[in-house]
Amino acid sequence: MLIYQIGITLIPGIGDINGKKLISYCGSAEAVFKEKKKTLLKIPGIGESTVTSILSQEVLERAEEEISFVEKYNITPLFFTSKSYPQRLKHCVDSPLMLYYKGSADLNCDKIISVVGTRRASDYGKETCNKIIEDLAALKVLVVSGLAYGIDSKAHQSALNYNLETIGVLAHGLDRIYPYSNRALAEKMLHSGGLITDFLSKTNPDRENFPKRNRIIAGMSDALVVIETAMKGGALITANIANSYNRDVFAVPGKLTDKFSEGCNFLIKTNKAALLQSARDIEYIMRWEPQEVKSSRQQKLFEELTPEEEAIINIINENTESGIDHIVLQSKFTASKIAAILLNLEFKGMIRSLPGKIYKCV
Repeated sequence: MLIYQIGITLIPGIGDINGKKLISYCGSAEAVFKEKKKTLLKIPGIGESTVTSILSQEVLERAEEEISFVEKYNITPLFFTSKSYPQRLKHCVDSPLMLYYKGSADLNCDKIISVVGTRRASDYGKETCNKIIEDLAALKVLVVSGLAYGIDSKAHQSALNYNLETIGVLAHGLDRIYPYSNRALAEKMLHSGGLITDFLSKTNPDRENFPKRNRIIAGMSDALVVIETAMKGGALITANIANSYNRDVFAVPGKLTDKFSEGCNFLIKTNKAALLQSARDIEYIMRWEPQEVKSSRQQKLFEELTPEEEAIINIINENTESGIDHIVLQSKFTASKIAAILLNLEFKGMIRSLPGKIYKCV
């Protein structure tokens, strides 16, 4: 029942990971609240104070209040076992137990990208963001961002301009819009996309909520695009989370002297993001393009491989698929040399890149 599903997210000291552990041991959210104290205390990581909170069932009163709110405003609560729950996000270890969604977009559509960046976006950043989304429009991608000032707002608006659905991930409840100046934009998104959050109504947009919501932005997409960010900020946090989820990350490079290009340049320099010049780069790396490579052409290319390229092909073939760290370790080549060889092999149609910097022979 919904009251227990919401209730388990309200238990003090129980986060998303331990909440799933409780449900796994007891069988369901409802069973957690009906389990005996002795049994609950046997669950690893669950202490006396937590068990007391569960048995008191005081959190269910707040859950009832939230149910009244979601019913009044036609909000869809998505428990992590629901088929409509974002399946890409579900497989992330710290994915939210419960999401609150209002909108029309399919959260499990074929192609989803997240776009993040600075709130102080330059004209260059905004124009680049707009161009990338315009060029992806033919693929009917779902665009996800955080409805903040700057790059986030531009990503949402550009998606609407090119008839793409777009989702805003909020750091507060669905009873408000922050920043308020984006209210009109948010209302348009409800008809062509939607708004989603793991926070209950009456939750303020407090500073600590933004890093937490960034895991949703990173986790529910196939790839993350970073457009302008300083060395510290939410966009860089989101990129690091995306890397931990084995998502492909792309970063738009900028001038060495620009403060809000430092983060993007750093991601590229440290191999935490692919350099992004146009939507074509996303299409190519994500394999979102038609493939017409004939076997006769592949054989011809194979005969033209350099000794270094043959060595890399052999390493990849040994395990069917190989991560870049494994290739570097086995080949004894430098990381920069490996990156160049892999790129050449992709252009020759010999290998293909998979999410998480994994490579496979074609």
